[in-house]
Amino acid sequence: MTQPINAFGINVMLAVVWIALTGSVTLSGLMVGFVLGYLVLAIIQPLIGTTTYPRRVIAWIRLIVMFFYELLISSVHVAWDVLTPTHRAEPAILEVPLDVKSDTGILLVTNLISLTPGTLSLDVSEDRKTLLIHAMFADDPEALIASLKGGMEKWVIDAVEGA
Repeated sequence: MTQPINAFGINVMLAVVWIALTGSVTLSGLMVGFVLGYLVLAIIQPLIGTTTYPRRVIAWIRLIVMFFYELLISSVHVAWDVLTPTHRAEPAILEVPLDVKSDTGILLVTNLISLTPGTLSLDVSEDRKTLLIHAMFADDPEALIASLKGGMEKWVIDAVEGA
């Protein structure tokens, strides 16, 4: 029985080798080494066996970029509602069915929702299939739930569970 490879560990090792070869210990040099190591691993993937590492790196990058996009948009939305005389907030408590299965995935989804202005994770059901959230702008609850499931939850599933 063969051991599964630790592609992330190999990628870090390749980045360190790159630093040693260039003789320049800088953050940018480490990042270049990490990207080159990633490309090498993606190219030689058929030789080292099947791994989800290349896909999961892309999924993590997408998760981070999209979270910061959502953070920016929701921050502007909340700030606009607070600073203008007409308030459009329609708060509600919603039950969001969860497709994410792992403890890490559930933790990440709940924390990302809580970090986004205008939403707050309140509780996860005992069976771990429902997330209770408070939403500041819940004028269309079904659309908000669909947006969370098709966005943040899907990005977390792709990154953490490697779907």
